[in-house]
Amino acid sequence: MTPEPGPSLAEAVREATAVLAAAGVPSPEVDAELLAEHLLGVGLGRLRAMMLGDSPAPEGYEELVAERAQRIPLQHITGVAHFRYLELAVGPGVFIPRPETESVVQLVIDWLRDRAKDTGLAHGLARPKVVDLGTGSGAIAGSIAHEVPGAEVYAVEFSEFAHAWAAKNLLPLGVHLLRGDLRDALPEHNGSFDVVVSNPPYIPAEAVPNEPEVALHDPPEALYGGGADGMELPTAAAASAARLLMPGGYFVMEHAEVQAGWIAAMLERSGLWTGVSTHLDLNGRERATSAVRQTEPHQH
Repeated sequence: MTPEPGPSLAEAVREATAVLAAAGVPSPEVDAELLAEHLLGVGLGRLRAMMLGDSPAPEGYEELVAERAQRIPLQHITGVAHFRYLELAVGPGVFIPRPETESVVQLVIDWLRDRAKDTGLAHGLARPKVVDLGTGSGAIAGSIAHEVPGAEVYAVEFSEFAHAWAAKNLLPLGVHLLRGDLRDALPEHNGSFDVVVSNPPYIPAEAVPNEPEVALHDPPEALYGGGADGMELPTAAAASAARLLMPGGYFVMEHAEVQAGWIAAMLERSGLWTGVSTHLDLNGRERATSAVRQTEPHQH
């Protein structure tokens, strides 16, 4: 007897979408397609073309769908996170980069471009020096190295696991990666950076994330900012930025929407910053704050 043919690719993806939707996965159809694409290695456009024909479902597809239905992050299953123009290696022990953070990278790139116009250089400062404090998978540092030719990019990461993922992602891009604490990192570089960027852990101690993917799979040290209000590490990142930047240098930090007012007030109050601005993400939430390091110390 000939074995029953398995389901077609289109049927399998339809079924997987229903399974993932029933499990409460936020984007069931996209995830069903991405898991199939991961196994077939063809790209989404080609996958959708194959779904119009009678291609069979790939071997092992149901097992991957079952893992995703248990709310294991898609990126842990595929081992890949897409961020701007990069494909980053990720897995257990490292924070999965979020689309909202892409706009933080854009703020840095835009600032470098504007600064270049002021100085008459076509592509920004001749060799801008940038550091990413708490780099995680390396998403921010890697994107800047990739998109700003000639930039000298540093990245600091405290977690041993995250540092290992960052090394895999950043070394091919020529980023200087250091294992260290963002509170006291790079003292020998004080006053020498054009840009300090950070997406530090910032979730308040009591605010357990709603999505199981985040609550159970993102490393706690990448989420919680320290203290009941989650502001310990963001405060430390701002202090390190003030120390590391040259006068007129640019600082931008991602944070929770509810922390925007507090962070802006903290930067204003210190007297070390000028041009403090809050920036919205793609969903219109107050996601980042930027400021420029004072050139003249303010007397209080």
